[in-house]
Amino acid sequence: MDEAHESLTLSQSDKINVTEDLFNKYGTEIKRIAYLYVREHSLAEDILQEVFIACFHNLDKFRGESSYKTWLIKITANKCKDVLKRWSFRNILYKNTINEASSYKDTPESILLSKQEEYEVARQLLTLPIKLREVIILHYYQELSIEEISHILTIKPNTIKSRLHRGRKQL
Repeated sequence: MDEAHESLTLSQSDKINVTEDLFNKYGTEIKRIAYLYVREHSLAEDILQEVFIACFHNLDKFRGESSYKTWLIKITANKCKDVLKRWSFRNILYKNTINEASSYKDTPESILLSKQEEYEVARQLLTLPIKLREVIILHYYQELSIEEISHILTIKPNTIKSRLHRGRKQL
């Protein structure tokens, strides 16, 4: 699959294949991003599903101005923001924790300390306002550049820089 894919008309089966490939390649990252926005696993799974439905329906409109990954992250960010704007979401408190398996092969003590640190960073991250949280997620967790984040969020690069600074300061 070519990352610099030009916009073209795809057959139904080609769209299914491309969408399936994108899901296999980026599904876990997209779900993680959605979770970091909405802080609820089942809601993140719903957003993941919506992202790839939108991907399937809009695949013909993909112009190749960015990578598929960047395009999917932008769709995810927009879907998450839509969810966060809904009255029902804003008025319900969700209590979940991030519980991802560690990939470290150290002693049980160092694994425990590492997990505790990861948990604390994630917990603090989830307390940040969404505007600060999203740039931290995209920059540090997705390793996107200021310019890529600017493109995804349609915000000026200097605004991204100041939000990163304020987010780091609050963390």
